[in-house]
Amino acid sequence: MNVPLTAQTIEKITRIMGGGDRVLTEKTDLLSYAYDASFGHFAPDVVCQVKRVEEVAEIIKLANKEKIPVTPRGHASGLSGGSLPVEGGIVIDVSLWNDVLEIDKDDMIAVVSPGVITADIDRAAKKVGLMYPPDPSSASVSTIAGNLAENSGGPRGLKYGVTKDYVLGLQVVTPEGHIIRTGGRTVKNVTGYDLTKLIVGSEGTLGVITEATLRLIPRPPATLSLMAAFGDIVQAGYAITDVLTSGILPAKIEFMDQSSIRAVENYHPMGLPLDAEAVLFIELDGHPLAIRDEAACVYQLLEKAGALRVQKAETSEEEEMWKARKLVSPAIAKHKPTKISEDATVPRSQIPAFLKRLRDIKHQFGIDLVVFGHAGDGNLHPNILCDQRDREEMEKVEQAVAAIFEAAISLGGTLSGEHGIGIMKKAFMPMEFDHFSLEMMKRIKEAWDPNGIMNPGKIFPKPGDRLVLRP
Repeated sequence: MNVPLTAQTIEKITRIMGGGDRVLTEKTDLLSYAYDASFGHFAPDVVCQVKRVEEVAEIIKLANKEKIPVTPRGHASGLSGGSLPVEGGIVIDVSLWNDVLEIDKDDMIAVVSPGVITADIDRAAKKVGLMYPPDPSSASVSTIAGNLAENSGGPRGLKYGVTKDYVLGLQVVTPEGHIIRTGGRTVKNVTGYDLTKLIVGSEGTLGVITEATLRLIPRPPATLSLMAAFGDIVQAGYAITDVLTSGILPAKIEFMDQSSIRAVENYHPMGLPLDAEAVLFIELDGHPLAIRDEAACVYQLLEKAGALRVQKAETSEEEEMWKARKLVSPAIAKHKPTKISEDATVPRSQIPAFLKRLRDIKHQFGIDLVVFGHAGDGNLHPNILCDQRDREEMEKVEQAVAAIFEAAISLGGTLSGEHGIGIMKKAFMPMEFDHFSLEMMKRIKEAWDPNGIMNPGKIFPKPGDRLVLRP
């Protein structure tokens, strides 16, 4: 699209925003909005730090009339390039818009502004004995609007599901500038098409989320965690299957391979078993008596599955155990300047096979591949450590990433479990979807956004698209 913004358009935007305090046009400011946590560099023409739905609606009406690209953005912690303004234009930044975080204990809901930090919702719910389950690794920095746009997951997704499972209603500004509400405050609602679920996970291509009504649940009274070390990563995969088919549903089952274990120990020594090829972290939650019995059963299952050792964490040790898992990403990032984070996901029954394929891909391409993630729901995170400046190495890396996607799809899986498609994976969409499925998605996009202004260049592949890892 690349429609340059005129001085007159900037003046109109400034009037809508009530002055220039929250309208950024300086090059240094625009450069800070040219990045997210993925790859690429795309600067906008102007940034609007919005705080009211009326501001968003008027800006989008103007953009739609003048056919100016609009990119919604929170704290830009996304890993697929969803918040990158690939065609310039206007960035609508909701990160300052965090004035509403209301917890209704009786209705068991939260009503929140788009810029509210995700972890703050759970903290507020905890004060009244409730829980907001979605817990992406970026929860302490990511905005709820970004989580909604990407349909984020997290470790608790195994038992509790992902973001879309907790969205009852939304306020959204459409690509034509209309303010609409979808859903509401009721748990059951089957009136008309489910526009709420359509918008969640649409990666900002169907509108700007300006408010969310979220479902909360009773907070489990107790938790209990175990760590199991294995001499073989595939064996660890079979252990996961054994636990999941036993009739016990843990809150979390997290996986770390040997490379991630050693990286964490070098980064922040925590006593992880360096001799293990893989470790599983398992959290059970519920009534104290129930999880005590479940823990005994899981302990036996893990030993029977061939665990080298199984360790039950005391209450004081649980936090340290989960801290070790959260440290994987920063720990491995110290090894090489470039870290490529993928999240291909397979059915639970295919976890052992996927782990084997990942091990084969690592040896086939001679790459530095580290595997960790939410193994309990098949959502693994194969991370490749490399140097983006080394063209020869990056060619191998790109081939390896394609092989990872091919492996996941061949096992009945998907390109993304929680990071989204954005610009990073859109070239591979035909690998998962046939022509007519993609065509139906495009028709929905065209119906909502006839002028194609809303977050263009995302999700849908174009001829010549490739994996975006190199400038």
